[in-house]
Amino acid sequence: MTASSKSNEKTKTDQARKKEALEEAKLIAQKMRRNILLMTHHAKGGHPGGCLSATDILAVLYKCFLRIDPQNPRWSGRDYFFLSKGHAVPAQYAVLIEMGFLSPEEIKDFREVEGRLPAYPSCTDTPGIDMASGSLGQGLSIANGTALAAKLDGTGQRAYVLLGDGELHEGQVWEAAMTAAHYKLNNVCAIVDYNKLQLDGALDEVKTLGDLRAKWEAFGWHTLEIDGHDYEQIYDALVEAERFKDGPTVIIAHTVKGKGVSFMEDEVGWHCAAPSDEELEIALKELS
Repeated sequence: MTASSKSNEKTKTDQARKKEALEEAKLIAQKMRRNILLMTHHAKGGHPGGCLSATDILAVLYKCFLRIDPQNPRWSGRDYFFLSKGHAVPAQYAVLIEMGFLSPEEIKDFREVEGRLPAYPSCTDTPGIDMASGSLGQGLSIANGTALAAKLDGTGQRAYVLLGDGELHEGQVWEAAMTAAHYKLNNVCAIVDYNKLQLDGALDEVKTLGDLRAKWEAFGWHTLEIDGHDYEQIYDALVEAERFKDGPTVIIAHTVKGKGVSFMEDEVGWHCAAPSDEELEIALKELS
């Protein structure tokens, strides 16, 4: 077999593996959406809109990229994921269930005092959680510190952080953006869940972010812009982030708040709400 033939065979094999992995990620996301709704319904509270907008991103990231071990959640060689928009933690709990860190039965424990699934992430209560969050704007700073330590130790570990678009109103985010660029932290990948709605309404009405891509580029970041519900685009962007060696990468993922449930999609009222019995039944049928 010639070198060219071997290369073509490898490409075909890689594409087949990618296709299989993304099909599995789609199934994971479907289960995640159901569990997000069940969690928020049972607890009579939560933030389903911003969870559903981030679901596809988390499914691909956890299934295809993060080096983690559900049997050893504190494994010292793991990659790190920081949910800076901590109010969307049902989405992270849902993916941790699919990855084997938590059991499906624990969805009933969301927001329960005796359970392991508090209303906001806790790295002491929940296996697989690397950052306690809730107060917005802090995740990128923590990712920077973790990534810098990994570089100093030469471990090759990566730090991923998911930011809400409304969260970008916080000044600390931009201080952290400057820091990551200054230290050329090529093992940091920020992902912006750009659903364009926040608690008080449409993002552009509350406080516009203007040309978001130009902002990140001006701060020295390698900037990618994708459809945050297109699995191929999510995958390819995360691959490019891994390969880029000259500094940090940000993925601006255009998403739809409430994605997957017709009456929740692009509706600001579902930022912080819980489905009723009737709404849950309709939503679960749509996701079947």
